Amino acid sequence: MISALMPNYNRADLAFERGEGAWLYTVDGRRFLDFGSGIATSSVGHNNPHLVGAITQQAQRVMHVSNLYRVPQAERLAQRLVANTFADSAFFCNSGAEANEGLIKMIRRAQAKSGHPERTRIICFNGAFHGRTLATLSATGNPKYLDGFGPRVEGFDHVPLNNMNAVRDAIGAETAGIMIEPVQGESGIHVATPRFMRELRAVCDEYGLFLGVDEVQCGMGRTGRLFAYEWSDITPDILSTAKGIAGGFPMGAVLTTETIAKHMTPGSHGTTFGGSPLACAAANAVLDILLAPGFLEGVRARAAQLDTGLDRLCATYPDVFASRRGLGLLIGLKCSADVALVQTAAIHEGMLSVTAGDNVLRMLPPLTVTEADCADALSMLDRAAQRVRAHVAAAKTENVA
Repeated sequence: MISALMPNYNRADLAFERGEGAWLYTVDGRRFLDFGSGIATSSVGHNNPHLVGAITQQAQRVMHVSNLYRVPQAERLAQRLVANTFADSAFFCNSGAEANEGLIKMIRRAQAKSGHPERTRIICFNGAFHGRTLATLSATGNPKYLDGFGPRVEGFDHVPLNNMNAVRDAIGAETAGIMIEPVQGESGIHVATPRFMRELRAVCDEYGLFLGVDEVQCGMGRTGRLFAYEWSDITPDILSTAKGIAGGFPMGAVLTTETIAKHMTPGSHGTTFGGSPLACAAANAVLDILLAPGFLEGVRARAAQLDTGLDRLCATYPDVFASRRGLGLLIGLKCSADVALVQTAAIHEGMLSVTAGDNVLRMLPPLTVTEADCADALSMLDRAAQRVRAHVAAAKTENVA
């Protein structure tokens, strides 16, 4: 008999009943340091008093009214995001995939309404992950994710990351824009260099293309700045974000300039649940925390602490950890040993993480993680490395026998 929950997830045998800060507690009383954060989603930690208070207060008033009416919470959130980014306007939705669908549609529509209806193709990058809908799967381009879902949605061309010659070769008369993750998460924490990001901006200006940045995973403070594009000192035309935007409450957003937003007239796009009073109350609470004086500096400090410790672990256990990569608190450990074995060993030591492509262990702690939490994480990884070594040694002995 098939389970009541569809079997499309390979779930670990862990069930959590509560959380506090960077820690999760199982129903049977075990305690785990959460360096996965619901895949970069529990951005301000578990049971954050400010976030819980905002959600509780709003839920007691009104949760949903639809976008047939004004939503003051959404208006306030949009104004704050505009004030702190390149954008002139915001659209709210429910997830990263939906945000990326909106980004794609908005780029195409702005080109069409600006006199270039032939410009529908978008250049994407090998190793990207843009979502699970048919269009965003096609933008992702990974054959594994597309298997069994029929023909790809047309309009996406893929080139290597950090290769400007390949980008220029891919530009044609039908090219509408470029879509890039400043830090690719799913494929193994690959960072687009600041130079490459600046070159993308320049080539978009040269050819009249729109530059779209997918910051679903790397945005909302994850890299130590509100958005990762800021590290390159560029101005994108459009940005998608989600995951940590509301600290665990389902939400996504598209931020863009007036050049694009003015073409999104009534009826051109929509969503039932996007930008609800409750979701926007949650996102405003998260933004209160992220924009507080010194908070992002604190994220960068914790990232530096982890970087130093992880580099030391790579030097101490080269047979387990090959190298560190990433930006801010979007961290990857390229493993020499099998990453699944490393992840399991870390769980045994009390630490949760997420695997990624290229045999990488991905670590995405809450942005509120403390210095003590980071020290605990490094100690757990040290013990996990010893556990992996012992396992590998035992396996070799068994094979010899």
